[in-house]
Amino acid sequence: MKPEILVADFSGVYEAEGFLRYLQEQDLPVRHVKLGKIEGTMCYCDGAAEAEIRRRLAPVADAGIRWIDSGDYHYGTKILASFQQEPFVLVLVDNHPDDQEPAFGGVLSCGSWVKALKESQPMLEEVWTLGPDHRIRGPQVDRELEEGIDDLLAAVEGKRVYLSIDKDVLGREWSRTDWSQGTYSPGQLKGWLDGLLRLDVVAVDICGELSPEKGATPEDLRVNGELNVELQEFILGYLKR
Repeated sequence: MKPEILVADFSGVYEAEGFLRYLQEQDLPVRHVKLGKIEGTMCYCDGAAEAEIRRRLAPVADAGIRWIDSGDYHYGTKILASFQQEPFVLVLVDNHPDDQEPAFGGVLSCGSWVKALKESQPMLEEVWTLGPDHRIRGPQVDRELEEGIDDLLAAVEGKRVYLSIDKDVLGREWSRTDWSQGTYSPGQLKGWLDGLLRLDVVAVDICGELSPEKGATPEDLRVNGELNVELQEFILGYLKR
């Protein structure tokens, strides 16, 4: 996984948190791609918007760490994962499965992007989810997540892994989003990541912000910004090994 960092900026939230400034002050290649003026992107992404987002992200399609704004734009994972040209496995850490039927015909959405990715990306071999209903689900696996992820790690050993994280899997004490949230702690999340990041991970993307335009308070921005720094440094630590 390459250490290049992508900031896919739909709402300006990373600047409001101070996280964008933090990233730019690090001795790392950071690519800040502004996407906020593209029409038809909030929660649902129409065909024209998807094509334009894809065009803008294509030059940074091999970035190792991708920050993709709030859960409203989690469909960005579908767009970014569509650039994969070799077989891979998707591991989704989220409070929601995001594999629902689209509400408006074939329009891509934050709740249907996993289904859309399955249908459009022939390189996708399998999908594992951690978090919805406090369960882990994958090929022939559907059980409580509290039992750990050893079977997941064994099943994907030797495979290329695309890891997508929505911070709404965490409790509100640690993360502030505008979607229903889980109860997991950053320590539990990092426990899963400790195993996952030892695999052949081709990319990690993270969403789950809360922007001022969606009601974020200064405290919300502080909490989310500090968590982002914690996760960025944790993930980067594995890239430097």
